[in-house]
Amino acid sequence: AVANHGESGETYRDSLARRRLDKIVSLMKPGDMLVMQFGHNDQKQIKAGKGGPFTTYKAEIKAHVDAVRAHGGLPVIVSSMERRGFDAAGHVIPSLKDYAEAARQSAHELDVPFIDLNAMSKTFYEALGPEGSKAAFAEPAPGRLENTHHDSYGSYELAKAVVLGLRAAGVPAAAFIVDDFAFDPAHPDPVATFAVPPSPRRTDQRPLGDEGHK
Repeated sequence: AVANHGESGETYRDSLARRRLDKIVSLMKPGDMLVMQFGHNDQKQIKAGKGGPFTTYKAEIKAHVDAVRAHGGLPVIVSSMERRGFDAAGHVIPSLKDYAEAARQSAHELDVPFIDLNAMSKTFYEALGPEGSKAAFAEPAPGRLENTHHDSYGSYELAKAVVLGLRAAGVPAAAFIVDDFAFDPAHPDPVATFAVPPSPRRTDQRPLGDEGHK
């Protein structure tokens, strides 16, 4: 069973302040695994002068790890996937390098499984190339590309990268990965043959409490 407690726009700090972590650990049973990945929104704290990757970010990671372990869970740290941006040679321009390194350091210092999604995402984007990688990112309006958020194809490929990382880390949940699972970020699934089957339970009904948004 997988429970998605992710929330758009949040940070490790928000997870603590808004008590999202408290909610998660209140539901956690011994042996449960929590996969954690923040970074993009945490960067805003630098501009605001309220934190940085090797100070507050690492401290907030530790707070999450300590809370999960206190409830018998297994924390897994995932570095942030990169944004889309290429130099003249076709290599990804790093925008989250320090946060990815801080995540790596935290995992090592706290002896926690680590998934380097940052590195795998760069390999994935470069395999598609500057033009081809556009197919992995959201297009909120015709002709307007989003270089941070992914579409269904990009999300699916990065999810497979996380599964690959879970298997490489040897976490207990890796035993539930299907036997024929295979993924290489340097050779992603072809965009042309990718399709998301429609959900039989999908509804366009507006959630209760959201009536004010048209």
